[in-house]
Parts: sequence; C-alpha cells; structure tokens
Amino acid sequence: MSNPDNSREVVLDVETTGLSHESGDRVVDIGCVELKGRVQTGNVYQVYVNPQRKMQREAAAISGITTEFLQDKPLFQEIVDDFLKFIGDSTLVIHNARFDVGFLNSELGRLGKPPLDSARVVDTLEIARRKFPGSPVNLDSLCHRFEIDLSDRSVHGALVDCRLLAEVYVNLLEGRQKNLSFPGEGGDNPSAASQGKLIRKERFFEPSREELSAHEAFLKNLDSPLWDKIG
Repeated sequence: MSNPDNSREVVLDVETTGLSHESGDRVVDIGCVELKGRVQTGNVYQVYVNPQRKMQREAAAISGITTEFLQDKPLFQEIVDDFLKFIGDSTLVIHNARFDVGFLNSELGRLGKPPLDSARVVDTLEIARRKFPGSPVNLDSLCHRFEIDLSDRSVHGALVDCRLLAEVYVNLLEGRQKNLSFPGEGGDNPSAASQGKLIRKERFFEPSREELSAHEAFLKNLDSPLWDKIG
C-alpha cells in the first residue's frame, strides 16, 4: 500500500447508544485524528451528539456516556457539516469499519446526505485478522501486543480510541517498535514522542577521559586484531 509522506488519512471512531442502527440506535460520540505520512499531526475532531433516545445500559457502561450527559449536546444535523469538512475526501482508518460506517451512513441517510464510500475505508480489524490469524484482534489486545500505553483508556471514548488506533495502525503496516525516544527529542513534531514511534535523534559528544582509558586497555588485550593483519 503506497503512502506518500504528504498523504492525509483520518482515523475515525464512534460511540453509540447500542449495537444496532437498524433497531434505531444512534451515534453519541465521534472522534477523528488526522495522520499525514502515518504520523499524528495533532489536528483532531471530537464531538458528543444528542441521540434523542436513551443510552442502553451496556453501551453506557463501556463508554461512560450517560443519557443525562447527552441531553444538552447538539443534534447530528447540527454537527454534520463540520464533521464532513474535517474528514474531507481522505482515507478513513477504522477498526471494525462495518459497525462505524453503518452507524454514520444511517445518520447521513436520515438527513438525505450521500453515504460514506466503503472504497475509501481501511479496516484495521481485517488487517489484524490477516496478520495474526487465530489471535485476539480487538483494540485492547492489539495495544498489548504492540506495547502501547492504555493508562488513559478507563472508558471507550471515541477520541482516546482514535489515538490508540493510530498507533496500532502504524504498527500493523510498518512494524514500528515501542517508543525509544526521550522527552524533548520529538524535533519539529512535539507529539511524536507520545505516539509510540521509533525516534532516534543524532547526538554528538566527546568520550570522557575514563572512557578513552578503558577503550585503550580493551584494545591492548585483544589477541591479533583484524586491523593489524590488514595494515
């Protein structure tokens, strides 16, 4: 899969009142994280939505979102233009895309707007199933596999899950390792060190006097070193 450095992708996640939009369940939380060259830019979109129906108990337990919390939030029709503007025509990276896209297309259909095209969607669930057949491939399991920090995920918030999925996505496609950088070594991208990327910053320093002495002593103890034979 080609991915030019300047390509834009949007990692997307939704939380809902329940499991079935066919039964009338609605979107209550939308999160989006922008990637360019598969690096998080810091540009995000998140909004809570009044679904005009009650949260199911199981859904509320997972997301931490209650019916009361949503009562003063905007309707989907009030936020749809901002949402569509943010995602633009970018590729959408979604875990279990059938679920999220189904809900979003149900909301868009209510307003007479065209559905999201499945051809623009990358489903990380399908990628993970192909890469790790027979293994658990939910977001939690993949984060554990790639050693991605889950300490901020006490509940399944859409934006939190997007940020985690962005890291999982890069690991699935590029096999990047756990972050080996130190604070302040993110260069021009201040968020890079928090994204679980392998970051190496070139450093220049002189060895100490003790290090030079130890090195010379080590060389003297070598038996017929290769460079003597070459010389």
